[in-house]
Amino acid sequence: MTVRIQTPDVLEAEDELERSLRPRRLEDFVGQRALKEQLSIAIEAAGARGDALDHLLLAGPPGLGKTSLAQIVAAELDVPFVQTAGPALERKGDVAAFLTALEPRSVFFVDEIHRLPRALEETFYPAMEDRQLPITVGQGAGARVVTLDLPAFTLVGATTRAGLLTTPLRDRFGIQARVETYSPDELATIVRRSAAILGIEIDAGGAHAIATRSRATPRVANRLLRRVRDFAEVRGRGVVTEPAADAALAMLEVDHEGLDRLDREILSAICAKFDGGPVGLSTLAVAVGEESDTIEDVYEPYLLQKGLLKRTPRGRMATPAAFRHIGLEPPDHTLF
Repeated sequence: MTVRIQTPDVLEAEDELERSLRPRRLEDFVGQRALKEQLSIAIEAAGARGDALDHLLLAGPPGLGKTSLAQIVAAELDVPFVQTAGPALERKGDVAAFLTALEPRSVFFVDEIHRLPRALEETFYPAMEDRQLPITVGQGAGARVVTLDLPAFTLVGATTRAGLLTTPLRDRFGIQARVETYSPDELATIVRRSAAILGIEIDAGGAHAIATRSRATPRVANRLLRRVRDFAEVRGRGVVTEPAADAALAMLEVDHEGLDRLDREILSAICAKFDGGPVGLSTLAVAVGEESDTIEDVYEPYLLQKGLLKRTPRGRMATPAAFRHIGLEPPDHTLF
């Protein structure tokens, strides 16, 4: 038996493969028509003036292309792209190190900006509004504040939980946009584009089968495409057809609605163990053996979107559609 060890080289190659699937220009970005038009106008106007683009906040579920859009903004403006994440910024010195090293008109991308420590938010306020960075030099009675001038830059913040952003920080973003989920046709286009980049032979039926089970998310679509490709190469003729995709996704336990094993375990726990709910998040997490944050951030959004789950003040409840999805009859008290 051959065991594949995830060495740094292997992980780096997989990351590079993921990056190769990212669109590089707005014209290559599939979907998000209104957002693309808004960004196109703002980018063209900023470029004509020679100014930095206004600060941009991108909100939406994970895997929809927020990082790709930030990189595209920098590419369209032809300016440097600097990337970090909210949890990686722990001290004011971390923020200062990034801001003082920026080149004029740079795009400074902060992923998961809602996880930025509250104490550091105030450091961004003068930087975003006045392009200045106050720094305290010394300690005690001899301490003094030195203000550093910063070059014009664009802060692009990405968040999966916009409600956790404080109002003062949110209001300092001149452009605020929500990245929406994708239609099956848009996802099929993304799957065909990714297949062409990866050198995968795929037909329209195979692309559609993957698209409809991708949870309305391009990242999931690209992940499933690679797994279906492996199945087609080993068990089929190397072509991703609809039957090959269906067989591969069935092996991966992804059903016709895009639900995987844990999705169904969550629904089964609520329906069978708790009679449809309501059940608290922590209790549900224990019942399925998963972290509460993972259920809330990764699984619940799609179950809510599909109308299989409800959030109530008393806890999570399954809808009649959830009972039917796992092959159970809804009890009388869940009928509308």
